[in-house]
Amino acid sequence: MPTTKGAAFSEAALGLRPGIMGIVNVTPDSFSDGGRYFNINAAIDHGHLLAESGADIIDVGGESSRPGAAHVPVEEELRRVIPVIAELSKSHRVSVDTFKAEVAARAVEAGATMVNDISADLAGVAARYGVGWVAMHMQGSPQTMQRNPRYRDVVSEVYDYLKEKIEWAHDLGVNEIWVDPGIGFGKNFSHNLALLANLDRLKELGVPVLVGTSRKAFLGRIAKASTGAEVSPAERKEASVASCAWCYMHGATMMRVHDVAETKELLKLLSWRDEKAGDARR
Repeated sequence: MPTTKGAAFSEAALGLRPGIMGIVNVTPDSFSDGGRYFNINAAIDHGHLLAESGADIIDVGGESSRPGAAHVPVEEELRRVIPVIAELSKSHRVSVDTFKAEVAARAVEAGATMVNDISADLAGVAARYGVGWVAMHMQGSPQTMQRNPRYRDVVSEVYDYLKEKIEWAHDLGVNEIWVDPGIGFGKNFSHNLALLANLDRLKELGVPVLVGTSRKAFLGRIAKASTGAEVSPAERKEASVASCAWCYMHGATMMRVHDVAETKELLKLLSWRDEKAGDARR
């Protein structure tokens, strides 16, 4: 069994049960909760609450990756996340949500045991420190990704991209590798739905799959088509939980969410259903 710096593999990490990654945005401008946890003490309190509500991993980020988000200098990002990671990692497994190598390294030194990497370029940091690594697919950058995303075949292109990243990380010596199709990161509405419809394909890559659909714009668009009314990110809770049900049933191992308690209840029910179905087959 592979090992990870500072934390043993959980059943969720091994794919034996669905896991939850709870989101702590130490930012003033994230699309859903920007500013709510910008204060360091508020971020720490929120991280503890997410863990108590059932999160397996607390994902701490100091730079918004919403479409068009402003760039944050390294020193400012470090100022935001390092105190939060240092405190939360004393009692919980923590990942750092960044695409900067220096921030990733400093975060691991502060106690993070996973690098949640939207750039999919930081496998070297994960290998050097012996921590987990999430490779996400993104077309473009947060500043440009939603201008006009185009694919010949979004499912095949995302699959091939992540396959190359896995092989690269293996060659570097990373033991714990996850993949994330990057819902909403350089994808339009149709691209997102195509990836979710074919999520099972990513299981063929042979590593755990993490998916983040929580409160995203495509869910608001679906809700608006049903009701005719605009739906704010905070009002997308039910849609987010429903999307997690789909992701679980189609191969995702970890859900990255804002609404941890509700997602935990959902996954408990789905896991119970699957256990009972397995008992019946035996």
